[in-house]
Amino acid sequence: MGELPQLFGHQVRRIHAVGVGGMGLGPLAIYLAGRGFVISGQDDALGEPMRDQLRRGGVTIENGLPAGVDLLVHSSAIKAEHPAMRAARECDVLVKRRGEVLAEIAGDRRLVVIAGSHGKTSVTAMLITVLRQAPVKFDYVLGGLFADSAWPPAQAGADHDGWLVVEVDESDGTIDCFAPEITTIVNFDWDHTDRYHEAAELETAFVALANRTRSVVLVPDGATWPGKRAPMRFGAEGDFRLNSFQAGPTGLELELGNRFSLPRARIPAWGGFNAVNAVAALATSESMQLPVTERSLQDYPGVHRRQRILAEAAGITVVEDYAHHPVEIAAFLEGVKLRKTEEGRLIVVFQPHRFSRTRQFRDEFVDVLKTADRLLLLDVYGAGESPVEGGTTADLAARLREENPTLAVFYEPGDGDQLDQELSEAVGTGDWVAFVGAGDIEVRARRWAGTLTGRSRWEDLAVHLRNQLSSSARVRAEEPLANKTTIRIGGAARLYVEPVTVADLQTVIRAANERGLPLFMLGRGSNLLVPDEGVDGVVVSLRKAAWEDFEVLDDGRVRVGAGLRLKNLCGLAAKAGLVGFEFLEGIPGNVGGALRMNAGAMGGWMFDVVDQVEGLSWEGEPVSWRHDELHVGYRHCRELERAVAVSAILRPREISASEQVGRQIDVYRLKRQESQPREPSAGCIFKNPEGDSAGRLIDVGGLKGMREGGAQVSEVHGNFIINRGGASCADVIRLVLRVRAEVREKSGIDLQPEVLLFGSKWEDVL
Repeated sequence: MGELPQLFGHQVRRIHAVGVGGMGLGPLAIYLAGRGFVISGQDDALGEPMRDQLRRGGVTIENGLPAGVDLLVHSSAIKAEHPAMRAARECDVLVKRRGEVLAEIAGDRRLVVIAGSHGKTSVTAMLITVLRQAPVKFDYVLGGLFADSAWPPAQAGADHDGWLVVEVDESDGTIDCFAPEITTIVNFDWDHTDRYHEAAELETAFVALANRTRSVVLVPDGATWPGKRAPMRFGAEGDFRLNSFQAGPTGLELELGNRFSLPRARIPAWGGFNAVNAVAALATSESMQLPVTERSLQDYPGVHRRQRILAEAAGITVVEDYAHHPVEIAAFLEGVKLRKTEEGRLIVVFQPHRFSRTRQFRDEFVDVLKTADRLLLLDVYGAGESPVEGGTTADLAARLREENPTLAVFYEPGDGDQLDQELSEAVGTGDWVAFVGAGDIEVRARRWAGTLTGRSRWEDLAVHLRNQLSSSARVRAEEPLANKTTIRIGGAARLYVEPVTVADLQTVIRAANERGLPLFMLGRGSNLLVPDEGVDGVVVSLRKAAWEDFEVLDDGRVRVGAGLRLKNLCGLAAKAGLVGFEFLEGIPGNVGGALRMNAGAMGGWMFDVVDQVEGLSWEGEPVSWRHDELHVGYRHCRELERAVAVSAILRPREISASEQVGRQIDVYRLKRQESQPREPSAGCIFKNPEGDSAGRLIDVGGLKGMREGGAQVSEVHGNFIINRGGASCADVIRLVLRVRAEVREKSGIDLQPEVLLFGSKWEDVL
């Protein structure tokens, strides 16, 4: 082992994080693990989303101070008398706050800081999205979780001279530790009154950060900047200008001016506050000398608990937002009111955060919350504070009733169980229910939304499977599926499972059958469309490494796992000098999906090379078929309609030098790149009619370039529908209907879709 890295003048290898379930410390722990430190952590209230990210990031959960710890890092909510803190002091272990450690490890990097009283997590997440599209190496530490759990909240691994993007918290004073190259201050509304007793004190902290910034400082236009150093501005009148924005069916359309390297951008988000947030992120990227494109924000997955629709059922929409400052709550509620129908009411469930903040901004909260048609209040989430006079929910409720006697306000001290019943009795068709707060209100929001939609059965099954499957299996309710498809479209799975073993898969199949729940297999998502409303079923994906076997047998055949990507199959076969699989190169799927659909390209078909398929029936029983027992055809295998393949034995055509196989793969790769679009797509959208090709019919019909929303018929290949950015499944379906109608009118041929409408049927929409 080499010399240990230095932190705060000490050699540090092992770090223990106390409060690791928090949105600040959890991502930092993951980043530190990525930087090579041995990280453990503990938290008395560790939620499943963060637990999952910590596990994947290499952070172990250990209660109490482990032996051999060199540094204890803690969130500012952890009190000095916490047992782990006491143990660290007794053992002379170095103890530091989250912000201090982040600043220390960021000190030798090209640092980009996103700061502000509120909104900084969304801006940081948007900037990360932009940089993922840019040709740049960068690390990041977000102060929250992405809505898509496939995106980790922290990333390490860039070169030493690469960028590091971090979200910096001002609440505990550790903002004073940072000296970045670029600083973006989203806003500097007065907050954290327990530390900053006057607004000027908070402004001074932000100005000092700007003064320590070596290059560019960005602040919103219209805000009075108290510092002497002139910053760059972003916004409607800024140096980086937002000329206008418009809400579309799939998000916001931004018209940009001044200094931007593009005239417009799209982002799958809503609300004027998110338009400004997006401009802040784009302006930061431009300041890093990384010009942005129209597609820079198209993959933005959103942030966990931020402006998220939890459920839509019985004509009722349930949304949530992690918000605690009156300004951000006002912006969120204004966005909700713009989206709901005139007939529907806005019902707000609010959990104040911190007694000091509630007392300081009580009148501002009254002004913001009075815009609701009905208001239900929860007790203040203290975040470690003790109650203060004038800062309780009872105080807020009394002032609301005094100032707005006609507003229906419900508040009952305690655990809030009566609130759920009151809400269920109050809500009606067309209403929007907004859960707002920065404490633990998300638990109540999801529970209540589950009772509204009847989705509690999915949560029940999730709990059952987590107790039955291998510890490394993944079980998630309401898992977003868009980024698990090649066209990057669609809603969430009611329940998503990644089993590790055949026994795991059997358990999932049988559990779904016992409950009468539909089961769907998801490969690499290359030949399907996920509906915008998601998939009402159990979605199973063999994405774990255990399903990616490649074994050359003694007789020259190859046993492959169903989860092995076709691209990897080709590469491994080429390395072994096995001829016959080259045509599969470039098909963005895995073996299981290729078997289910009899994938083909370049004149070859999957079952041309299959000797045997092994799998499980739809009842969970082992099944096996020899090649001559299978009934296969164009994009079809009858046996796999009611079964799932877990492995296959393939027969190469011959053995050759690996260099020759590699050259043939390169030929096919080049041909595919020249003939197919590079934008996100689901592959060929229509089946080829007998004796003709769908692409030719679409081409001669002059339909290339036809567009619906963000979906467009490719200019490169007519049988591809591409996602130009922010496309919805509804856009694609409308485009499919238009293309079919045009081709039918001009040629008399009724094209049939080749891609699957996942969890649904084309017959229901054609």
